[in-house]
Amino acid sequence: MSLSPASAIARDLIRCPSVTPLEGGALTELESLLKNAGFRVDRVTFRDEDTPDVENLFASIGSGAPHFVFAGHTDVVPAGADADWRHGPFEGAIEEGVLFGRGAVDMKGGIASFAAAALDFVKAQGPGFGGTISFLITGDEEGPAVNGTVKLLEWAEAQGHKFDACIVGEPTNPNILGDAIKVGRRGSLSGIVTVTGVQGHAAYPHLADNPIPGLTRLMTALNGLKLDDGNERFQPSNLEIVTVDVGNPAFNVIPARAECRFNIRYNDTWTLDSLKAKITETLEAVDLGGLQMDLTFKRDASESFLTKDETLIAALSDAIREETGRTPELSTGGGTSDARFIKNYCPVVEFGLVGQTMHKVDECVAVDDLDRLAAIYRRFLTSYFS
Repeated sequence: MSLSPASAIARDLIRCPSVTPLEGGALTELESLLKNAGFRVDRVTFRDEDTPDVENLFASIGSGAPHFVFAGHTDVVPAGADADWRHGPFEGAIEEGVLFGRGAVDMKGGIASFAAAALDFVKAQGPGFGGTISFLITGDEEGPAVNGTVKLLEWAEAQGHKFDACIVGEPTNPNILGDAIKVGRRGSLSGIVTVTGVQGHAAYPHLADNPIPGLTRLMTALNGLKLDDGNERFQPSNLEIVTVDVGNPAFNVIPARAECRFNIRYNDTWTLDSLKAKITETLEAVDLGGLQMDLTFKRDASESFLTKDETLIAALSDAIREETGRTPELSTGGGTSDARFIKNYCPVVEFGLVGQTMHKVDECVAVDDLDRLAAIYRRFLTSYFS
């Protein structure tokens, strides 16, 4: 079967079992492809305390401004049981025009499409196309996101790279290719609330102090907290309690501690500091009697952002409209992505494949969508560098 450049690259990347934090051969495959096309390629490994080492890739071609970046990740979430898949999760099988495999849409398919587009553009225009095209590829997006994009950006800046705009190839479309461009994201803040009492025998509660009722009151306060109504740019902020844990296997023991964990997705009504202050104030207002409360916020918090670069958004919107006939919604919905780091260096938007099968068994993408996405990226590059 004859494959298009985008589908061939996607198949080859899927065949690399790059479950976070393993490189799995995916960056090696991409490095070979880009070097053969004349790109300068660096492989950079970062490490940090209590996190696995992660390999990353930075590649560029051309010189000077404007300096445009395609960004993405080759790492994928675990596949689960192979037997549950229609085809092996790392087989890269194509059946009736559909490519199956872990990472097909999130986001090896996106990388394959923008790689195919960039290679075709450079081949047609030559290396003197009037600027620079770079690839910023991490192996840590689905993991802690500590040794990936955030450090690769710092490294690139130290090497003298100054970026003018970026597209992240995450699967942004809910139903059909061309539905939506992500022009911003809500922020994310996670926290842990721990209540400490006095452990004791369940038959002698006067000799103990049960932390569970206190934690229940704190969770009621969190659940009853209305953060905002949203605005014309973002949907309302929401707080979700995601787990409650006492760690007590016995029926006749009052536990010493109880904790809950929560996550907040918040809009630009809040800053990280103002939101932390609101949560702290809300919990400290709860009467816990003699119980002790501890509140800690996770270090992986991110701020909300909104991209307003009209040149970038218009060029991408026009390319989508020309190739699909659709006018994309400018969306800020969904979760977080590595765009939260990139926005500190240059304007960034996200546009990729349809995300309905991401992280699922039988993750898959239509080969036609890979080719159409590559055509959108290709048309965008022509417009951007004109």
